[in-house]
Amino acid sequence: MKRIITLCILMLTFCINAQETGEDQLGAWYMYFGTNKIADKLSVHSEAQFRYYETTSNFNQLLLRTGLNYHMNEDTFVTFGYAYIDTDPTFEDASFLGNQILEHRIFEQLILKNKLWEFLIEHRYRLEQRFIDTRDLSNNGTETQHRARYRLQATLPLTDTFFLNFYNEIFINLQDEAFGQNRLYAALGIQITKNSSMQLGYLKNHFTSGNFDRIQIGVFINPDLSKKKK
Repeated sequence: MKRIITLCILMLTFCINAQETGEDQLGAWYMYFGTNKIADKLSVHSEAQFRYYETTSNFNQLLLRTGLNYHMNEDTFVTFGYAYIDTDPTFEDASFLGNQILEHRIFEQLILKNKLWEFLIEHRYRLEQRFIDTRDLSNNGTETQHRARYRLQATLPLTDTFFLNFYNEIFINLQDEAFGQNRLYAALGIQITKNSSMQLGYLKNHFTSGNFDRIQIGVFINPDLSKKKK
């Protein structure tokens, strides 16, 4: 009888944990991106993202990223940068467990732009070196991982003010299982000023273990901070 009760408890625990991934919830990412020109061929990338398992609550991840861009021409530039990521991997409130993943990340990327009919096309190639610190009651430790990412983005201007933006990005692990995740995105954009815009979009984030639906609200501000001679 004790064995049956123990088995039932284990099965119930498994079912509860299976439902606590947040896969059936509509989450949200609130984002800021900036490209700050500091010289003719140099700019600084700035970025902050606040990600939630639900639209306005249940914290999932904080991502802060910066980098130095070198512009070879208007359609080509490379970036070397750093990112800090603080992740709560549990959907339910399990702060008492101390679950937390801290990551320091170095990345290198190449961006190429071109035009195809009315679409503005952007190819982004990125390599990442990830230094991960996992903190919980059962698995404290650090590890280093390497990852490659490719994003194909297409922007379609509708008017001088409105535009559509689409992208698909695939993540490839350079160790263990190759497939990491895939992100499919569509958004309506508003050009607020010459150097600022906003996007309201939808993201389908696919992992081998599940699919997640996310609303994205992004603000893009690209000031020219370079000193121009009169």
